[in-house]
Amino acid sequence: MTSQGHIPKTAPRKRSRPRPRSLGGLRARLLFSFVLVAALSALGTGALTFQQARTGVLQQSQDTVVNQFRQSVDAAVLELPSAPGQEELDSLVARLAREHRTQQWNVLATYGDLRAASSGLASVDGLTSELRASVETRPVAVFQRVRTGNHSSLVVGLPVTYSGDGYTPRTLSGLTLYLIVPQKSEQAYVDALVTAVERATLPALGLAALLALLLARGVLRPVRALSKATRRMADGHFDVRLRVEGTDELADLAQAFNDTAAALEESITELRRMEAGARRFAADISHELRTPLAAMTAVTDVLAEETPGLVGDTADAVHLITEETLRLARLVDDLMEISRFDAHAAELNLDDLDLAESLRRTLAIRGWPDDVLTDLPDGIRARVDPRRLDVVVANLVGNALRHGGQPVTLALRRAPDEPGVLIEVSDHGPGIPESALPHLFERFYKAGPARSRSESSGLGLAITAENVHLHSGHIHAANRPGGGAVFTVELPLRPHGKEEPT
Repeated sequence: MTSQGHIPKTAPRKRSRPRPRSLGGLRARLLFSFVLVAALSALGTGALTFQQARTGVLQQSQDTVVNQFRQSVDAAVLELPSAPGQEELDSLVARLAREHRTQQWNVLATYGDLRAASSGLASVDGLTSELRASVETRPVAVFQRVRTGNHSSLVVGLPVTYSGDGYTPRTLSGLTLYLIVPQKSEQAYVDALVTAVERATLPALGLAALLALLLARGVLRPVRALSKATRRMADGHFDVRLRVEGTDELADLAQAFNDTAAALEESITELRRMEAGARRFAADISHELRTPLAAMTAVTDVLAEETPGLVGDTADAVHLITEETLRLARLVDDLMEISRFDAHAAELNLDDLDLAESLRRTLAIRGWPDDVLTDLPDGIRARVDPRRLDVVVANLVGNALRHGGQPVTLALRRAPDEPGVLIEVSDHGPGIPESALPHLFERFYKAGPARSRSESSGLGLAITAENVHLHSGHIHAANRPGGGAVFTVELPLRPHGKEEPT
């Protein structure tokens, strides 16, 4: 727990390590979004292009076949009698199939009960009943596309009609011809379209991913710069600024950061200036008070020697002046010590000590051996500053004797988890109010109204904490489960040289 109420000029800060980027980071989301949009666009465009091209190819093929079939039939039926027989039907389908052999025409002719089919087509069983009914009842060509397995064919039904005279409609002759044409070339063209779409999609996705990376880099560059600048500011570099480029939202964000950083730097500078002034004032006042206090202390010492010869109010006045002068002298000493911590002028004078012997000496100097129970095993050594360790232990034991309850215990042991030692001071008093625990090491803080007029300056625990931190140690306070307070100081076994207070 650190002392509070002041802003260190160059307070060390615990660096927050950047959080590792997850797979769902902004870069990954941007990349996924770009690729997804590109994929949907490529697939949508490819599907629409394929559909339009396929429809156009099949429509053109269909129109060509139907027109050719009609023209061929019109030319061939001119040579037929009005009531053709089986021989005429066979000759008709053979002629039509022969003329369009390269197109693989399969022709079927029906007239009443007669049937004639070109080679490879024996019946109309493969034709749908709807197509046959439409051809046999309507004087128009009817066609449909039939798919069998992986092959598709165009089926055309064409009734032969008698021409009208311009005023009467065309009439059915009873002769009907069917054409079945495999659409292998059209299917090959459609398959080529599918392959082209597939081959175009992969490069489109790759290009989209590349563009996404470039765009994400451009978008994330100012974001990374802002993150880096924020971490530098968290480390105490309030002069950090971002370069503002462009006029978009990211530029506005960078400008807002710069304005905030400038205002914060100005505020911190002013606070440090005020704090430095306050420290100088406290140090100067403390220094200036030492000379008159020395004179006052000398006078009160003389008056104290004369106290046995004084009576009544005079003796009480002399006693009061002596106590208050000593209290003021202690306050000035504490203020001088605090000012040295604030100015980072406090230094460690390390020595290799037997800690148990040093703690016993602290108790003996102040006449406390009979008032304090001890658990101080010999043989635990550490490099510490003897004077500052004496201040730490004296402040904690003195507080326990004044404000706690007997018995007061001073214990020393090795830290269980890491190389270090623990110094523990406990008592059996009423304990510390829970609301006061977070503030015990603040300057001029007193845990209760009963202590407001005590001889304590309110700086003892703050100075104790500063001395512990100067050793790179830790101190904390708590209440014992069975009643009473316990203060625990943790010191490393080998602190390294001079260190700044935290």
